[in-house]
Amino acid sequence: MTSDTPTTPDEPGPRPGPGSGADRGISRKTLLRAAVAAGAAVPLLATGGVALARDAARSGDGQRLTPTPYCDDGDDLTPDQMEGPYFKPNSPLRTNLVTPGTPGTPLTVSGYVFGRNCVPLSGVLLDFWQADDNGDYDMAGYTFRGHQFTGATGAFALKTIVPGLYPGRTRHIHVKVQAPGEPVLTTQLYFPGEPRNSTDMIFDPALLMNVRGAGGGKEGTFDFVLNVDGDTGPTDPPTDPPTDPPGGTWASGHAYTSGDRVTYGGRSYRCLQAHTAMTGWEPPNVPALWQSES
Repeated sequence: MTSDTPTTPDEPGPRPGPGSGADRGISRKTLLRAAVAAGAAVPLLATGGVALARDAARSGDGQRLTPTPYCDDGDDLTPDQMEGPYFKPNSPLRTNLVTPGTPGTPLTVSGYVFGRNCVPLSGVLLDFWQADDNGDYDMAGYTFRGHQFTGATGAFALKTIVPGLYPGRTRHIHVKVQAPGEPVLTTQLYFPGEPRNSTDMIFDPALLMNVRGAGGGKEGTFDFVLNVDGDTGPTDPPTDPPTDPPGGTWASGHAYTSGDRVTYGGRSYRCLQAHTAMTGWEPPNVPALWQSES
């Protein structure tokens, strides 16, 4: 691992631009994250913030409920930030950046990616990179670097550690987020309550994660909102039997529910159980998932 400790921030200062704090309105979520950063007590369930409301969801006996995507009209697009000098392309596909014996405080970061119309986005690329526990970036290899894709519900989850500090910056995690066929959002995620948040020249409270203790580690959550429209699905009922475009209507990567109907290879099929399609699971190959109707 190389030790490239800078003496200046990633960039000399903030760069105004589309989605920057200079021209964004202040939403409820931005104000709430600023309050969390300052250590204020916030009535989470009453606010409607995306990650805040989900984090506060508990059952009557105090057990955590299953996270549910939530989006409201108070959500801003996730602001962009500069890439910095330590990005490397071609990171490995993985959701766990930690290897046995890696020093540092364990951290899990999870959340959802939404379109501006509050529809969860599947197949979104998230490419993460960060400093190690000493504040160093690995420029020779791919330690603490990795990319993943959101699932059918728009969810992602990353296992890593709390990044170390280096001169000029507060704690942060870099990420590039790209919906299929759409522009790349390059941004950074921050930790609430960090003393250096107030002196970091590019810190943005709109990019604060919600972080809580979890045993000997921490759990962080953050929901991205991209400047794209999510697919709300067909507005017309399917034809019966379905119209068959070239190659059929079955598609790898699509989330099917029981009762859905597709065509493949000139034949019609009905879905028997919910699943996300993948190559090799074409209807003729998996009679447990698809029943032939022709």
